[in-house]
Amino acid sequence: MLIKELRSFFEKQDIEKKLFDLNRAIQEKNFWNNRGEAEKILKKKKNYDFLINSYKYFEKENNDSYDIFLLAKDENDNQIIKETLNKFKKIKNEVKKLEIKCFLSNENDILDAYLEFHAGAGGTESQDWALMLRRMYMKWALNKGYGTELISEHRGDEAGIKSSVIKISGDYIYGFLKSESGIHRLVRVSPFDSGARRHTSFASVWIYPVIDENIDIDIIEKDLRIDTYRSSGAGGQHVNTTDSAVRITHIPTKIVVQCQNERSQHKNKETCMNMLKARLYEFELQKKKQQDSKIENNKSDIGWGHQIRSYVLHPYRMVKDNRTNYENSSPDKVLDGDIDSFLESSLYKINA
Repeated sequence: MLIKELRSFFEKQDIEKKLFDLNRAIQEKNFWNNRGEAEKILKKKKNYDFLINSYKYFEKENNDSYDIFLLAKDENDNQIIKETLNKFKKIKNEVKKLEIKCFLSNENDILDAYLEFHAGAGGTESQDWALMLRRMYMKWALNKGYGTELISEHRGDEAGIKSSVIKISGDYIYGFLKSESGIHRLVRVSPFDSGARRHTSFASVWIYPVIDENIDIDIIEKDLRIDTYRSSGAGGQHVNTTDSAVRITHIPTKIVVQCQNERSQHKNKETCMNMLKARLYEFELQKKKQQDSKIENNKSDIGWGHQIRSYVLHPYRMVKDNRTNYENSSPDKVLDGDIDSFLESSLYKINA
């Protein structure tokens, strides 16, 4: 049954056809003319080869184990039956991982991702919550061995952050995190309230792909407003004595990006332009998605501005995803980066 389900995922995602098309593209004489695009294709091919070879392996393992199980059952060999059932459990877990990989077959899923955090209304409470969320995703990335980079941050007046942008690099980062965009809600006894009262805080997370140089985004110079300012660290201290931090506003869309992680204004501007291209690319993708009636009907599930998850630390302890209804009663582990189950449940819902 497990293998049949996996086969249906393969057919739904057109894995074998996609691999065939990639192999045909690799055979073209001009394949290496665009090295960046060629490397991207080879990376996709490697993933599809892995999926298909793994499928064939687990199909054989499953069939062999089933034959052994039937023989053991006929001979009333309880030890072999027990071992075979344990083998089925292991196969089930591995097949689930392959299912997740099958979901990550869209063109942008392979890309790195920018994560943008904004504290909601509520001052220090929400600003501390935004910092907790940033830490959660950075811990997730660290646990996975992915690269992280702090692009910018606007610290809170007393604690936390008002806003921040980080970059996470690795295989299929955007694919895993793309459904995390939205409003995250925290309920807890405030560490900043001398009366130890319960507070509800909100912070937003926005995920967008780090596009590569092969994707052409037309940006008109006159549509930009570029501001420079001094980078500041904790307590408002200036990191540099020069105006090295850069903020770029795209006037037609009102998209704002900023970077202060480099001492060089030129490098910060370059990072800002890359972020702006990514934001504009995502902006156009969302416009196209809205033309699709199915996605439009599900917009409340994945759309920006929607409360997607609640993290309750008091009076009970629970993290619940409002879209999938998946729950976890160990919020400390979740906030320490253990979010795979939430990511997987979202991917299952999107691809249902």
